[in-house]
Amino acid sequence: MTVFDETRLTHAPYMFDLDAIRRGDFSDQYFGNVRTILTWLSQHHQEAIYSTNPRQLPLNPDSVAIGDIEVQAQVFNRRSPYALVGGVDVALYLLRHASGYYEGETFIETWQNLQVRAVLDGVVTPYEGNPLNVLPVLEIRGRYRDFCILETVLLGMLTRISRIATNVYNLLKVANGKNLLFFPARFDLPHVQAADGYAHWLAVQRYNHDFNQTIPVTVSTLAQGAWWGGRGSGTIPHSLIATFLADSTSAMLAFAQVMPIAVPRILLADFENDIIGDSLRTLEAFWGRYQAALEANDAESQARWTLHGVRLDTASALVDRALQPDGESGVNETLVWAVRQALDQAWQAWNVSEALLPQAQQFCRNVKIVVSGGFNQDKIARFEAQHVPVDAYGVGSSLFSNEAQLGTNTDFTMDVVRVKVGEVWHDVAKVGRRACDNPDLQTVDLSLF
Repeated sequence: MTVFDETRLTHAPYMFDLDAIRRGDFSDQYFGNVRTILTWLSQHHQEAIYSTNPRQLPLNPDSVAIGDIEVQAQVFNRRSPYALVGGVDVALYLLRHASGYYEGETFIETWQNLQVRAVLDGVVTPYEGNPLNVLPVLEIRGRYRDFCILETVLLGMLTRISRIATNVYNLLKVANGKNLLFFPARFDLPHVQAADGYAHWLAVQRYNHDFNQTIPVTVSTLAQGAWWGGRGSGTIPHSLIATFLADSTSAMLAFAQVMPIAVPRILLADFENDIIGDSLRTLEAFWGRYQAALEANDAESQARWTLHGVRLDTASALVDRALQPDGESGVNETLVWAVRQALDQAWQAWNVSEALLPQAQQFCRNVKIVVSGGFNQDKIARFEAQHVPVDAYGVGSSLFSNEAQLGTNTDFTMDVVRVKVGEVWHDVAKVGRRACDNPDLQTVDLSLF
């Protein structure tokens, strides 16, 4: 699926409306105009009308069949200083299934006539701001009217997947190898979740490869794992606590009783704006059951009644009870430190026998702290610089950032850079662009898609 295993994502359940893509429903209309003009010229065997040829190409314009012109198009990244490239295999799938033309209501595929080179998902391409010096991620040679309508959707897939992948990758770097929980599903349309989840997966693979890590891939919906074979995971929402009459401990006890032991037990601890109080109450309730399982030598029950973590998700306008009246609002460094200290010392308030004291202390220290709510690259970097005891970050809408001022804007461009006349390729890129090469480009067999 990536540069890391030298394979491509050829049979993913993409679930595109191919008929609509072929018709151009998702394409900028001027590409539809291109197809209409070139098709008309081809069918009427009429050459284009020339006045002058400013390039003074060594060609007789009257001998060029413009309607059937073959071109070399290249696609390149315009995110500086680099982009983690994803979506190439999706682009190849679209070229395979949507290149061609209609005869009446019948679509005639012409992918067999295309010559395509592409990088593998997971490569990193730099961009220094000079479009004369780029590393193309996709190169297409073929009759232009057969694939011109696809430019919008090809660029759209590459742009979105690469943007999210690069944003996730950059966050992983500032998080120093801590798990990044992928929480953006609720901030966009459902049908983009598979692509977004794949982008997250790709970024984790790139980070693990570059830094010799084994960070797990954590997504929140089944759809986000569809392309790479993952599954969504999660614990409890605030709504479950509400159904338990605002009793967080009771909600977590029910969760632990019902859910498989493989599902982590993580308390969403801010329902009453008393993270420490709810965390300590829940931890003590779990310890009572864990202790009984320990004394009975019941390993399965020990796993069931292990509290793996607490998640801090305090709203930005609220000050947690532990920091009132004058503390900082939201999830902040001081609050995390206070929660860590309270968890580590929770055993001191329990009636624990001397024999079980080491287990009780370890039981408390093993509780991880997950933070979420308003986290982005800057906030994570600040927490890490201060060595705040966070074990995992939940990040949502900031992963969609596409802002020039934040350095997250991710654009891809397709240029027609050469045309073929006879057996000769001629440079025709617009001023300020040129045909470029990339040693990472590989010849692609579209029949595999």
